[in-house]
Amino acid sequence: MSLVFAAIAPHGTLPEAPVPGAEKTHGGLQELGRRFEAARPEATIVLTPHNIHVEGHFAVVLAGTLAGNLADFDAPEVQLSCPVDLDLATGVVVALHDEALPVVGASFGANDPGAATAPMDWGVLIPLWCMGGRADPPVPVVVVSPARDRSIEEHLRAGEAVARAAEDFGKRVALIASADHGHAHDPAGPYGFDPAAADYDRRIVELVRANTLNGLLELDPALVDAAKADSWWQLVMLHGALGTGWGADFLTYEASTYFGMLCAAFAPN
Repeated sequence: MSLVFAAIAPHGTLPEAPVPGAEKTHGGLQELGRRFEAARPEATIVLTPHNIHVEGHFAVVLAGTLAGNLADFDAPEVQLSCPVDLDLATGVVVALHDEALPVVGASFGANDPGAATAPMDWGVLIPLWCMGGRADPPVPVVVVSPARDRSIEEHLRAGEAVARAAEDFGKRVALIASADHGHAHDPAGPYGFDPAAADYDRRIVELVRANTLNGLLELDPALVDAAKADSWWQLVMLHGALGTGWGADFLTYEASTYFGMLCAAFAPN
């Protein structure tokens, strides 16, 4: 057993914490939830851009629990707590280290990792709200943060290492790239307007539709920067983990606010 399901999931909206005009995305998240449940994963690895940031290093949460809410989305009633699979999390740290990639394991609060509860960012909470986080019991999670100051080739190798850790784990594992895309779609938004956002998002949609994520490696970093993209690094890690033996199913895309959101599911061929 190893990876049995993968997804690109947005983290900018939920039906319980909506943004205007995001109905397609809400439907896409519901479909991802159905496919996640059908795959019966025993643990979930989430690649998020909004958790721990460690200069020059990938990071893995080694606290026993993750907990958070969407108070910053004006939805404090949306709360989630999930156990961390410490065996798999440790395996990811070891796999990254064995790949000669800089990595740190990080905890929060109590000194005993089993008693520690780390903050669950919205990049983790929103995908897990739809995929395993509200199961009874919740599906255990592992949180991995990319390292934007490392090369994109290192992110590819990091994804390969994550897949090896999942294979060595010996159980059914889901992998979620939590990703919103260009953030410069709206001149009234916090990042202003740049046509690069639409260009970047169009290219991402094309690559997912064609199941050619290797094209991510050819994107110009200047385009990614101008688009204020929030997804390139997680998607490259996803590509590294999946390789070429998976089928892609594009579900939805929309940019109903200043950022683009995409839902896609991946299954082994």
